Amino acid sequence: MTRLVLASASPRRLALLAQIGITPDEVVATYIDETPLKGETPRLLALRLARAKAEAVNADNAIILAADTVVAVGRRLLPKTETEQHARECLALLSGRSHRVLTGVAVKAKGVTRTRLAEARVAFKRLSAQEIDAYIASNEWQGKAGGYAIQGLAARYVTSVIGSYTAIVGLPLYETANLLESAR
Repeated sequence: MTRLVLASASPRRLALLAQIGITPDEVVATYIDETPLKGETPRLLALRLARAKAEAVNADNAIILAADTVVAVGRRLLPKTETEQHARECLALLSGRSHRVLTGVAVKAKGVTRTRLAEARVAFKRLSAQEIDAYIASNEWQGKAGGYAIQGLAARYVTSVIGSYTAIVGLPLYETANLLESAR
């Protein structure tokens, strides 16, 4: 049996893999420059970052799994929020409209890296200033693409989802399972 290395320190990705009966043999946090390239679309960014994370891990005779999630309103990329101000700006932009969540998945095995992209469309209700303040106070926004976590408190603001829910959480399970199966 080939070892599986998850190139992510995300507890959500680990939990999603467990949901489909997969436990990585090793978890390795990867640190790459996630700055978008000039003119790079959200789709291409998600795929490039997932590939870069997979290729950043050196593990002989192992399958490397990596992913990256990007939130976009049109071509505008929303950051992984690190400050309260960024989170407020993201929530204000998402309020009362739909946005796309794109998650790139990469699997590196036997020197070959394959990628897939899952896209979902999420619509938010119009958020009041009090709702934004309450969400900010929760600190759930920290480090989250687009400033929110759909699997947490922000679920109460989501009016509809079209596409892969698990891609929004951070790892599209259908695409991941298929990539892993083809890598064995």
